[in-house]
Amino acid sequence: MTEMVYGSMPSRVSEPVIPRWWRTIDKWTLTAVLVLFAIGLLLGLAASVPLAERNGLDPYYYVTRQAFFGGMALAAIFGVSMMSPAMVRRLGVLGFAVSFFALIMLPMFGTDFGKGAVRWFSFGFASVQPSEFLKPGFMIVIAWLTASGQDINGPPGKFLSFALTVTVVLFLAFQPDFGQAMLVLFGWGVIYFVSGAPMILIVTMMALTGAGGFAAYHGSEHFARRIDGFLTSDVDPRSQMGYATSAIQEGGFFGVGVGEGQVKWTLPDAHTDFIIAVAAEEYGLVLVLIIIALYAVVVVRSLVRLTRERDPFTRLAGTGLACIFGVQAMINMGVAVRLLPAKGMTLPFVSYGGSSVIAAGITVGMLLAMTRTRPQGQMSDIFKRGR
Repeated sequence: MTEMVYGSMPSRVSEPVIPRWWRTIDKWTLTAVLVLFAIGLLLGLAASVPLAERNGLDPYYYVTRQAFFGGMALAAIFGVSMMSPAMVRRLGVLGFAVSFFALIMLPMFGTDFGKGAVRWFSFGFASVQPSEFLKPGFMIVIAWLTASGQDINGPPGKFLSFALTVTVVLFLAFQPDFGQAMLVLFGWGVIYFVSGAPMILIVTMMALTGAGGFAAYHGSEHFARRIDGFLTSDVDPRSQMGYATSAIQEGGFFGVGVGEGQVKWTLPDAHTDFIIAVAAEEYGLVLVLIIIALYAVVVVRSLVRLTRERDPFTRLAGTGLACIFGVQAMINMGVAVRLLPAKGMTLPFVSYGGSSVIAAGITVGMLLAMTRTRPQGQMSDIFKRGR
């Protein structure tokens, strides 16, 4: 329909798939993601060896597994990024349906691994966290519903997206996984705002979110414990937050040296939730700033390219995917420096975790597919035709 209204630019029909993909892909975003993955392996060599020794495993057991999961993530990036937006939409809807069904089954068949929240399916040799795979599919479904609602005689897309969001958030909160619930709610808010939501509705949703947080604090011991730990003025030096804070302070600007850090020997989640503390201690503020810059490249480059996109679904889906990717990284690093309460959220491509890195690969693959240069032209072409 878009091409019928605005016309299309000639495409190179005979051009092979790989050269066409390379010509249209955002190479800056792809390069930033590959560097993040390489940094994750580098930090994994430092952070996961003590854990492997404590568990009586080969010293590089977790690094090898991370490389394997990373290979699957890279395959997902390249495979998904070659798809058209229509194919990405189908993949997202299917992925959301499967992961949401798995989320519903968690209370009956899931496990908490002693962490107080039932978030995983354990298969012995590996575990799966459905909420990680839910996020990219959810963004696609919400963008599809919202874009469809803008069509003449289209469905009530915004209302349906709101109802679906509330349902997903409630299921996540019952685990409890308030971090992922807030991230999902944020993603919906971004898409809803970009599609033209009135500010009064945004303010109302913020008020309802605050009320929900208040209710969760008084109704969930798990949630209240994390909030109290964040608000207290005294940090227990033997807690995870205490170890992370000390490591970041010790690192300074250039770090204490490769392999010289101590936090990895005392911090249980040094290879996952607090991987940035390992980076700060051994490599200093320099590496932390590089990591932040790489995430900024992915988000900013994607949003800039999406401003030229004139298909509503592509624009909304890409914006949602870029924002949840960047905000997840911001939350993880914010927790490590005690700007945010503990969320149990990984740093995409850097933290250890099969579900995390593969889901991040799918997310970036979808984002690259949405930001590819397409023969339909750019948003500015519409205004040029009217001259």
